[in-house]
Amino acid sequence: MLNILAISGSLRAASTNSALVAALARNAPAGCRVTVYDGLGRLPIFNPDDEGERTPREAADLIDAVTAADGIIVSCPEYAHGVPGGLKNALDWLVSRDAAVAKPAMPVHASPRSLYARAALAEIMRTMSFAMYEDGLEIALLGKRPPEVEAILAEPGNVLAMRNALTAFAEFIRTP
Repeated sequence: MLNILAISGSLRAASTNSALVAALARNAPAGCRVTVYDGLGRLPIFNPDDEGERTPREAADLIDAVTAADGIIVSCPEYAHGVPGGLKNALDWLVSRDAAVAKPAMPVHASPRSLYARAALAEIMRTMSFAMYEDGLEIALLGKRPPEVEAILAEPGNVLAMRNALTAFAEFIRTP
């Protein structure tokens, strides 16, 4: 069983990115378990002086979750042409650890317009030595209300797209 950690870079209650990672967890194919990380909003601001023995519990939990995962999925909104601060903060907590090194990672997108954030996130994650699976997944949810989002994510074509993306990512993880 592959254990995949999914992280939404949004803290909004009605986040389309969070809805997308939750749908991926619900639609994981056999042999894959997708767990949604829900601690982004509780992470303290990264400070290198707080590493090692001083690492806050919330940050240690994130580091442990990434370390234990076979791969991670990141769904990232775009704020002012960049990666949201909360997500960047989470990634900063991983920088000086081995958790990210060669860890398979797949970006997924809830907006076709998030081109700057996509490029920035890819650059950050490659710099951190994540093994990027570039094919990812995009399901356009931008501007939709929660009932519309759930209906779109339940469409048979989108369920199949999610399963196919996860199956391909699982193959990427298993390939040395």
